[in-house]
Amino acid sequence: MADLKLTDVGKTYGGTVNVLKDINLDISKGELIVFVGPSGCGKSTLLRMIAGLEKISDGTLEIDGTVVNDVPPAQRGIAMVFQSYALYPHMTVRDNMTFALKLAKKPQAEIDAAVEKAARILQLEPYLDRLPKALSGGQRQRVAIGRSIVRDPKVYLFDEPLSNLDAALRVATRIEIAQLKESMPDSTMIYVTHDQVEAMTLATRIVVLANKGIAQVGSPLELYERPENEFVAQFIGSPAMNLLPGEIVGTGAQTTVKMATGLTAVSAVPTTDADMGLQVNVGVRPEDFVATDGDGIYQGKVDFTEALGEVTILYFEAEDGKDPVLAKMAGIHPSLRGTNVTVTAAPEKVQLFSNGQSLYYR
Repeated sequence: MADLKLTDVGKTYGGTVNVLKDINLDISKGELIVFVGPSGCGKSTLLRMIAGLEKISDGTLEIDGTVVNDVPPAQRGIAMVFQSYALYPHMTVRDNMTFALKLAKKPQAEIDAAVEKAARILQLEPYLDRLPKALSGGQRQRVAIGRSIVRDPKVYLFDEPLSNLDAALRVATRIEIAQLKESMPDSTMIYVTHDQVEAMTLATRIVVLANKGIAQVGSPLELYERPENEFVAQFIGSPAMNLLPGEIVGTGAQTTVKMATGLTAVSAVPTTDADMGLQVNVGVRPEDFVATDGDGIYQGKVDFTEALGEVTILYFEAEDGKDPVLAKMAGIHPSLRGTNVTVTAAPEKVQLFSNGQSLYYR
């Protein structure tokens, strides 16, 4: 398995349309890296550049210390799993999995051993002699993954492999991919998805792409608990983090913020005297809000409630042109609709942003 290094990598179409720039990323052997970001941010383009299916316009890509910018895809030691499965419909599962090995003229004994190992890992042994049309969507995706495993590549690339599955199959196949990674701890995997749950549950580290570059790289919990900027704060997590305007009126190990509504927030993000009077956005995730009868960070009339069984999402009345403030509370609370509710949050759950950037990382 392999280490990857991307240095100042960029992609330009037609010499004028720049879609990615200054991508710097080190991927260590054994990591499962997930690329996430909004539609059109370049996730799949970056993956295809690593695979060799798109030419790198700027910078270098190294695999195990060797620059591979001009190395053909077949010689990079990379296997790619597409969202469309790309199976040969007239071939059995076994033949689909062995096709590339036969083209490479591998010994039959080696082919058989590789297929048996992959089929055992992916629980495909009962289906080896079936055609793809006789399989479910989840089973077909496992065959596509198995076709990659038998090649024993340096790097596995997954391009939104679960997007064509229904909700139940996505959950089951996501668990299978997680178990696959556990069974192959030294394998290096890069996974593209728009699904936050997939990213949070599968990734060693998440790479958030935005504005033609990398917005933040970190473990799932780092991105969730300590986003570097407002974009990541609102992109990671569902519902998105609330951002409320305020002014710093107290500094030190804890920071006091006077909210635009006149209420007060206390954050565990430290500040200095130079920050006094700084205009900030106070970030609180909906699930970190708790109702209080005393002083709070926010107070408003509940305009709508969504009872989801284990939790209820409260939508507060929105000001003109602004997104509503949301709070997620345990239990079922339909009776709160139309009432005034005050919410607060523990200081360690309160983030502070200035000019879009987190004060925590200064």
